[in-house]
Amino acid sequence: MSMPRYDYIIVGAGSAGCAIASRLSEDSGGEVLLLEAGQPDDKEEIHTPPRFPELYTTDVDWDYHTAPQPELKNRELYHPRGRVIGGSSSLNAMIYIRGHRSDYDHWAELGNEGWSYEEMLNFFKKAEHFEPGDGRFHGEGGPLNVTELTEVHPVSEGLVEAMQEAGIDYNPDFNGERQAGCGFYHVTQKDGKRCSSAAAYIKPVLDRQNITVETEAQVTGITFDGNEVTGVTYEQDGAEHSVDAESEVILSAGAINSPQLLLLSGIGPADHLSEHGIDVQVDLPGVGQNLQDHLKLGVVYEQASGPPAPAPTSNVVESGGFVRTDSDLPAPDLQFHNAPVYLLEHGLGAPVDERKYFTIMPTQIRPESTGEIRLASDDPFDSPIIDPNYLEADGDIDPLIEGVRIAREIADTDALSEYCGEEVHPGRDVTSDDEIREFVREHVTTVYHPTSTCKMGDDEMAVVDDELRVHGVDGLRVADASIMPRIVGGNTNAPTIAIAEKAADLITG
Repeated sequence: MSMPRYDYIIVGAGSAGCAIASRLSEDSGGEVLLLEAGQPDDKEEIHTPPRFPELYTTDVDWDYHTAPQPELKNRELYHPRGRVIGGSSSLNAMIYIRGHRSDYDHWAELGNEGWSYEEMLNFFKKAEHFEPGDGRFHGEGGPLNVTELTEVHPVSEGLVEAMQEAGIDYNPDFNGERQAGCGFYHVTQKDGKRCSSAAAYIKPVLDRQNITVETEAQVTGITFDGNEVTGVTYEQDGAEHSVDAESEVILSAGAINSPQLLLLSGIGPADHLSEHGIDVQVDLPGVGQNLQDHLKLGVVYEQASGPPAPAPTSNVVESGGFVRTDSDLPAPDLQFHNAPVYLLEHGLGAPVDERKYFTIMPTQIRPESTGEIRLASDDPFDSPIIDPNYLEADGDIDPLIEGVRIAREIADTDALSEYCGEEVHPGRDVTSDDEIREFVREHVTTVYHPTSTCKMGDDEMAVVDDELRVHGVDGLRVADASIMPRIVGGNTNAPTIAIAEKAADLITG
């Protein structure tokens, strides 16, 4: 029986994979196979914006946990990742943030040609249909619908006024001329529904003859002929399948699963592979290293007045901003995610009482700590070991301590007096730097932005070059958040989609 052959095989139908599959089937004319370990995005909660916390720990979530984190009281942090068409763009809070101009210029300064801010701006704009209109910083006619929130909770309006009263300038567009300031987030929504990467890029093109999408198809390995990648193996409905790629295989499985698949296939640090009895295809020490992520903390208040729930189109985290904790910093190091609800424990642990709440979440976005992804075993169905090494670097905790202080200044303004009741978390008895530091270590959690585990570059720890080709093999690229040499200062979904747009451009020439 002849083996099915495709020009391109894309592993992972997440934020990046959906975009690449759509563009390759559009631009190359080649046969494209998109493989997704998860299921179709049929759940109503995916498409109803404020219901995204209901998706966590369900069958559309990989439901990962980190290794115990020494600097966080040895806690194992829950790490949701989308296991569904659309990937984490089907589970996230729909915030559209690109990061800071200096993020991309830094990538270029490291020797990655074509990745500067001005060059990447073209791909952000290509991806985007910005409802308020295009211009210098925004696109029109792209697949990804980006819009202002149609209805904002009065507490969110109060929080933005309060941030200004606390000395943070208003910014109508965090993706425009400057990032710093406070305001309302733009969201990836269309007609009040989530606009995931699947909704943007895949659903509109499913009638194309040259694109095949397989769900519940978990890739178990990459196949080789000598130094050349020939295809992949995957399991679906209990059966093993092999497929060949005439041109190339593109890994877009995310910052946890892309390095895991490379390692399982013999590409990675030789000693780690040998430890698990895996034959070494390429000794590439950087695979799974350089893991970076953002940490957030909730400062929660009773809500004294205002409606009990956000609108049905709300992304919940409606407002926020970016600040420098030191005026000499080149870019903001602290982001605020604000919600007019109780949003601790990933939205899974709201108190069962009649009271209403709101949450101010300082988020540290310039971490120096780096961790790793490594194999727990050679079984592709075993979760990998996720060890972000949070707060290991000196100074990483400082912006979070300052963030709690700023959150309290915001809550203590006249603009918020109508809505602000008692502080319930951490509570007014936590006041000194030492007490706040202890509170951070006990309660800080991920904001779900893992990146950088297959970093781009030409140094000895780089995994891909600046055309996203894996060092040491032919016919294999990685294109997702794992290729970031350094994490961007902000939410990571929009940058991941821009990486995918650039990847497709590189592949089709």
